[in-house]
Amino acid sequence: MTEQLPRMYTDLADWFHLVTPPEEYAEEADFYFSAIADASTAPPRTVLELGAGAGNNASHYKRRVEQVTLTDLSPGMLALSERLNPECEHIVGDMRTLRLGRLFDAVFVHDAVCYLTTLDDLRQLMQTAFAHCRPGGVALFAPDHIRELFQPSTDSGGHDGSGRALRYLEWTWQAQPSDSTYVTEYVYVLHADGQPTRSVYDRHLCGLFGREDWLRLLRDVGFVDARARPMVHSEVPPGTLELFVARKPC
Repeated sequence: MTEQLPRMYTDLADWFHLVTPPEEYAEEADFYFSAIADASTAPPRTVLELGAGAGNNASHYKRRVEQVTLTDLSPGMLALSERLNPECEHIVGDMRTLRLGRLFDAVFVHDAVCYLTTLDDLRQLMQTAFAHCRPGGVALFAPDHIRELFQPSTDSGGHDGSGRALRYLEWTWQAQPSDSTYVTEYVYVLHADGQPTRSVYDRHLCGLFGREDWLRLLRDVGFVDARARPMVHSEVPPGTLELFVARKPC
C-alpha cells in the first residue's frame, strides 16, 4: 500500500461524495451482500469492512445486518462515513495489520484493496480477513482490476453540492503489460461559491495481480472454497470485472 495516501483521501476527502455519492452504490452493495450471503452457512449478522472509505457501500447493506464495523486508514474518509452511518462502529486502521480481537460473520473489502501493490501486502490483508472471520464466515474482496481483465480506460464525472461542485477526468493506464501495478490519474476541477475555481492533480498507484495469485493466497492463509465470481451490475459490461469469495473452515 502506498505510504502516502492519494489526495482524494487526505486534503480532498471532504469532496469525496461529489466524486462518487452514496446513492450510486445501491445496486453494487446489494450484489456484494448477496454474494456474501450466498456463500455463508447462515445469514450474516455482523460485518467488518476493511478499507470502508466514506461508507458508501455500508450505507446500503447496513440495513440487512445487526452490526457493522467500518475501518479505514484515512481519518478524513471515516469522518464522512460517520456522518453517513452514525449507527456503525468506525475504527482507523491499516487493513494489513489490524487486529480487533473479535470475530465477524463476514469480512468485506471493496476497492481499497487496489492500493496493495505487492503480493506480500495482499497476503497480509487476507490474513487480517481470516483472523476476523468466525468459523464458517465469509470474506469477499472486490478489486477494480485483475491482470487477465485489465484494460486502460478514461472516465469523467462529478456532481453539484450545496454551495460547491466538482468535476473530474480519470485516466487509468499501465506502463508495461508485465507490470504488477497500474496508475489511475485524476484531474479535479473544484468550485466553491465565492472562491476562484481551481484544478488539482492526484495520482493513485495500484496493484495488479492474476486470478490464480488471488486464489492461491486465499488458500495459503487458510480459506476454503475460494473462487472468482463475475461482477453483475447494470453498468458493468459482462466479463470485465471479477471479485473473490472464500470461507473460513468451520
